Order: sequence, then C-alpha cells, then structure tokens
Amino acid sequence: MSDLSSCAELRGLAVSFFGRRVLKGLDLRFPARRISVILGRSGSGKSTLLRSINRLNECFEGYEEEGEVRVLLGGAMRPTRGDGAPSPHELRRRVGMVFQSPNPLPMSIRRNLTLPLELASSARPSRQEVWETLQKALEQTGLWDEVRDRLDAPAASLSGGQQQRLCLARALALGPELLLLDEPTSSLDRAAAARIEDMLLSMRDRVSIVLVSHSLTQARRLADFAVVLAEGRLLRTFDAPSLGAAIDDGSLVREVF
Repeated sequence: MSDLSSCAELRGLAVSFFGRRVLKGLDLRFPARRISVILGRSGSGKSTLLRSINRLNECFEGYEEEGEVRVLLGGAMRPTRGDGAPSPHELRRRVGMVFQSPNPLPMSIRRNLTLPLELASSARPSRQEVWETLQKALEQTGLWDEVRDRLDAPAASLSGGQQQRLCLARALALGPELLLLDEPTSSLDRAAAARIEDMLLSMRDRVSIVLVSHSLTQARRLADFAVVLAEGRLLRTFDAPSLGAAIDDGSLVREVF
C-alpha cells in the first residue's frame, strides 16, 4: 500500500548507464511536506536518485531502469511510468528541479518566468494571471524587491545568488507539488547559500522538498529526514534528532566524506 504521508516512494529502484549499475535496488520513502536531504560521497548515486524521481535520467544515453518510482500528485500516489503515469512533460511540471549551478534562460528576468508558464499551460493564461504568478514566485524567493524595477534586464546581469533564486522562482511559478534540488547552494557564497536555506525552510509546509547536499552543516539545518547512500545502496536513514547526534559524534563524517 502507498503511504500518502510520503511525497515519493522507491521500490527496488536500480539504475544503470551503459551496463554499469549506479543505483542498486533502493527501497525508500520521502516524507511529504518536509525537507529530505540525500547525503553520500561523490559517485554514490545521489544525483541519479534525484533525477529518477522526475525521469530526467532518460535524457542520458545508455540509461536503463528497473523497479518502481511513485510520486504524490493531486492527493494520490501515481507511478512515474506505465499505466496511470503522467506524461514526462506533466511530471516535470509538477515535480520541479533546480540544478547545482544557476541556469537561467538567456533572456530577460521576466521571460525566465513567463515563458515556462506559457509552455506549461494548455490554455494561454491571461496577462493578469501571468503577472500575479510572476510576482508571487519572486516574492517567495525574496527577489521581488530586488528586481521589480528591472524585470526586462537580462537574467545574466544578476549575481550568482540572485540567478539561483530566479531558477527557484521559475520552478515555483509552475506550482510544483514536489521540488527537487541538486546541491543548489554549492556554487554560492555563504551569505547567498544561507538566504536560499532560509527560503527553503519557509516553504517546507507548502511543498515537499528533496535536496542533495555535501554539507553536513546544511543538512543539520534543513533536514527533517535524511538518507545516506554508499556505492548506490541505501546505507542509513535519519530523522532530525538522530542526524544531529550522528554529526556530533563524527560517525557520519566518515560516511559522507
């Protein structure tokens, strides 16, 4: 039975690229309306796991997958493949993704938000609807007051931290039910990273978040639930108190670094 307290469930998930097994039979549930953090050494399969949730691994050659992934969409657990699954386009609209390095579209700040809205809608939204969605997404990411007077400036004119928040705003504008983030602060300075962490904490009761991180400090601050991968296998899971204890006693450092 699926658990509606989960935002995503993996059952026997195994992923290979050109025959090399990267994930090895994972069984895992991520809690809904919480921040889950995926930890592990480089090459442990963290990003591959994240991309499995919204089928982005399919963009890579040599990809093969076994097992099942289910996500909570519209109040029901739905498979990401096969009968009852949404199309890849719908899945990726409802399960947003933000990558490690800022990747704004090579256009204005405004068009970075309005173009995805236009492409995602079966019926063209009104100008008022687009404007309200744009403003709300920029307010959620703390960008509105910083860019409201220069929305037609190139997105590339923003600082690195602002560009990453714009990418988050772009994902949020589509109203995702689950947000996936692959080391979203790794290329930012500490002040910019802290601002994004604050934003994620403020969102945790509205959207489910699954985050890949290399930082135990960040994991301690953000995680309601954490998993550690090692060579494509699930090594350990933690709730927030047990994660803090494992960080304090040093046992987790040996597993993550």
